[in-house]
Amino acid sequence: MNRFNPRKLALSKWTARAPLNREKHFIVTQLLCDDEGTPLQVEMQAVLTGRSEVFDWQELRDSTRWLLGWK
Repeated sequence: MNRFNPRKLALSKWTARAPLNREKHFIVTQLLCDDEGTPLQVEMQAVLTGRSEVFDWQELRDSTRWLLGWK
């Protein structure tokens, strides 16, 4: 389990453990929050292709799929 503060996810760097289409390194480009400021989702952009994807921030806690930082 990756441990981090969800409010500090913006511009953080991540490495996919099982890269698809050579997309291994990602940057969190946007942190999507509700009206109270609670994080809900993140928008991540692949460094190689520039493709963006939005998903729940809790998925980044799964250390079998994601590593914090670029490895």
